[in-house]
Amino acid sequence: MSRTAALSRGARLEVLTIAWMAVEAAVALGAGFAARSVLLTAFGADSVIELLSGLVLYRRLVAEPGAGGKAVERMEAGATRISAVLLVLLCLYVALSSVAGLVLRIAPSPSITGIAVCAVAVIAMPLLARAKGRVNRTLDSPSLRADIAETLSCAYLAATTLAGLIAATVTGWWWIQYVAALALLIWLIPETREALEERRHNGASQGDKGRNDE
Repeated sequence: MSRTAALSRGARLEVLTIAWMAVEAAVALGAGFAARSVLLTAFGADSVIELLSGLVLYRRLVAEPGAGGKAVERMEAGATRISAVLLVLLCLYVALSSVAGLVLRIAPSPSITGIAVCAVAVIAMPLLARAKGRVNRTLDSPSLRADIAETLSCAYLAATTLAGLIAATVTGWWWIQYVAALALLIWLIPETREALEERRHNGASQGDKGRNDE
């Protein structure tokens, strides 16, 4: 596969990612708020973060043929900063809301809609990540590699969310959704740490380039 063809295919895959994440976020957040489910709203919020990442990566892939290296680097650095802040807020939301829900004994309602959207994500996300991986064999792009990791993370989050929702629906144990929500932090915290480190790295790199340009 030529680099031009890989860029074109990568852009199409990001369009697919953006479209799905928009649907996934809307459905998960809507169902989560309706059911008072921290687990579902956390999954929906993560979908919003991946939607923003997909938008920026799409711009980066489309812009590469006509843009300079500095323009692409600025786009990637901006996306990293936004993702890092949103991930920190998401971790805080999951932790505080789950603890509050357990202490106050707020029982979420069952959500068939939430189960359905998570089930689709569990199947679709690994397939999408595999397709992106084939493209990145040609591009060897760090930002696309990070995007692939986020797509796989979405599959893990969907699986955890799905297990928690099904268990709560079958057993009636209201607290199990909060336990499953806290389990999301197993994937969210390392992803957040990596985004913060990348943010610091990009900030230092931009600062060095700025001093060299003076």
